[in-house]
Amino acid sequence: MKPAGESVSVSFRMEEKMSEENSEEVRLLEAQIERLQAEVTALQHQQQDNHKDITFHLRGQMQDAMSYMCGQRQGGGKEMVLSRLKEKVEELEEDLKRQTQMNGISVDSCITKTLQRSGSELVQQLCVSGHCSKLVFQVEFQLSEVKEGQRSERTITDLNVVMDASDLHNFSSFLSGVEESKDLLLFFRTLRTFSDRCDDRFRTFQHFQEKYPSVVCLPGGCRSEVMTLNHPELPGCVLVIHWSVEVSKEGGVTPKIDLVTKIPERALQLFPSQPLVGAAEAFQSLLRILGPEAAIESVIMAVSLSQDT
Repeated sequence: MKPAGESVSVSFRMEEKMSEENSEEVRLLEAQIERLQAEVTALQHQQQDNHKDITFHLRGQMQDAMSYMCGQRQGGGKEMVLSRLKEKVEELEEDLKRQTQMNGISVDSCITKTLQRSGSELVQQLCVSGHCSKLVFQVEFQLSEVKEGQRSERTITDLNVVMDASDLHNFSSFLSGVEESKDLLLFFRTLRTFSDRCDDRFRTFQHFQEKYPSVVCLPGGCRSEVMTLNHPELPGCVLVIHWSVEVSKEGGVTPKIDLVTKIPERALQLFPSQPLVGAAEAFQSLLRILGPEAAIESVIMAVSLSQDT
C-alpha cells in the first residue's frame, strides 16, 4: 500500500498533465477558430467585391431593382422588379450594340478578381476577351487604383495580349511594344485599323474571285495575303498579288501590295522584251494612280486577254 503523501503527489502530477493537455488543445482550437474567422472575413470581402463588380455601373431603375432582389430595399412586387430589370437589360443591350458598331470591338467576357484591398489601394486582375471582325483577342492585366481624397489614380501592370490567329506575323512586334508600354488604348485603336485593312483585302479578293473564277485563285482562302492569276492557255505563267498589312511597333498600319511574276525561264529567253519583265514596277505606278481595286483588275484583265472573261 502506497503512502498517502505519494498518492497525492501522483494525483497532482496527473491533474497537471491533463491540464497541460487541455491547454494545448484549447490553443489549437483557438488557432483553428482564428483561421476560420479569417477565411470567413476574406469570403465576405470577396462577396462584397463581386457585388461591386456586378453593380459598379448600375444606376436608376436597375440599381433599385438589384437592391430589392438582394433584400436591401422593400416595396413593389416581384413582377414590377422583373419588368424593370428586363427593360434595363434591353437598354444596356442596345447601348452595347451601338458601342460595338462605333468602335468595332465586341467584348465577349470580362472577368474581374480582387487581389488586394488595403485602405486606399485596390488591386484587381482583369481578363477581357472579345473579337474585332474575325480577329479574336484576350487581354489580361492588373489594375491598381489608389485613392487620395476625392481623386483616384489608376495604373496598368503585367499586361499580356493573346491573339487567336496564325497569320499575324506582322502584328507580333507591335504586340510586344504594347505589352511593354501598357498602352491599352493604342492596342484597341490599332487592332480596329488593322482589322479594317484586312477586311478591305478580304472583300477585294472575294469580289475578283467571284467575277473572274477562271483566272483568279486564292490558295489560302479569301483572308490570306496571296492571290494568283493565270490563264488556262498560258500554263506555267503565273502572276502573284501579295497583299500584306504591315504594323509598326508604334501602331502605324500600312497596306503593302506587290506583284510578283513567275514566268518559265524558256519563255523569258524567247521573249526577253515582253512587258511582263517590268510588270512589278508598272503595277506600283497603277497603284499610285488608280488605287488597289482598279490596279488589280487591270492586271486581271491583261492576264485574261479578254474583258468578257
